[in-house]
Amino acid sequence: MRYHTLGNIPPKRHTVFENPNGGIYQEELFGTAGFVGSSSLIYHLYPPTVVSEIKMIGDVAPKIAIAKNMKALSFKGFSLPPEDDYLDSRKVLFANNDLHIGLAAPMSFSKDYFYRNSDANEMLFIHVGSGKLRTMYGNLDFKYGDYLIIPKGTTYQIDFDTENNRILFIESFSEITTPKRYRNNYGQLLEHSPFCERDIRLPKDLKTHDEKGEFKVLSKKQGVMWEYTHKNHPFDVVGWDGFNYPFAFSIHDFEPITGRIHQPPPIHQTWEAAGFVVCSFVPRLYDYHPKAIPAPYHHSNIDSEEILYYVDGDFMSRNNIEIGQITLHPGGIPHGPHPGAIERSVGKEKTEELAVMIDPFNPISITEEALKLQVDDYYKSWII
Repeated sequence: MRYHTLGNIPPKRHTVFENPNGGIYQEELFGTAGFVGSSSLIYHLYPPTVVSEIKMIGDVAPKIAIAKNMKALSFKGFSLPPEDDYLDSRKVLFANNDLHIGLAAPMSFSKDYFYRNSDANEMLFIHVGSGKLRTMYGNLDFKYGDYLIIPKGTTYQIDFDTENNRILFIESFSEITTPKRYRNNYGQLLEHSPFCERDIRLPKDLKTHDEKGEFKVLSKKQGVMWEYTHKNHPFDVVGWDGFNYPFAFSIHDFEPITGRIHQPPPIHQTWEAAGFVVCSFVPRLYDYHPKAIPAPYHHSNIDSEEILYYVDGDFMSRNNIEIGQITLHPGGIPHGPHPGAIERSVGKEKTEELAVMIDPFNPISITEEALKLQVDDYYKSWII
């Protein structure tokens, strides 16, 4: 990610930065990988370390129902019932040591707490709803189709505009970045990348909260939720700079790469991490060879799982798919278009499909929450 700064900062790091009201501002390095990863320097009104109480709330690790799976499965995502509170609504469906994948249908984010995921970087894909992500870095407005990338350990709240919200989320135990092949040696996105820095939205509207009291921060670490009571508001920041901060990108700003014949899934790649990639399938022109078959060919994911989350439009390779549905095709066995999809695709000029694909490189387990949404006998849907 590129360098960004908001608010007031001193001309030199690790030097006295005087508060005109007396004293000095409190510097915090918010960084990863033991001082050699992405980091930002943040300047607080008060020390961020003043905690009056710490309580263990309990185990929130996902409960695994199927540890080893070799069956094509599908799940009705919009069957997940809404819940009032954001954290209560988050349900992990799939898990391995690299990531957790889940859905949420929150009606609100309680003003009684702030949230901090100290286990994982988060990707929130906004399927339904809009609002504002609030952090100590400033604010990010979001709406339908946005990816929100929130670095590990970031304290945040969300203001939702309505009670109708649907979110696909990933908890990644490694950094979520743009694909390496689209970046030059300076980290800049190259000319052939399907998106560029102009499309990425950065935090803005930094507001310094000079408030003392009892501020509850719910912090997740090693699958356990803890409650920290801070004496100073977590967003008491006057300025910051660096490379480690939340940002937003809209799937609608992804520019599809097309060709004369069918292009493989990596052309849709949007994000990568250690152990998985995320791809965006967006409206695009179909292949233009006179004998092109726009539908994907049958293929075996020998070294990865394939999870598709259907967002909108008509996904041409599948039959009877609903908005919010998920399909899982495990590594090691072939899968491909549903019966009739290949024939239907011939001669078509474009698609209006919108979907997010997540490919974990290691096998995933299925949780108890996922089984509540499962479609019966999906693996038989290729029988004519």
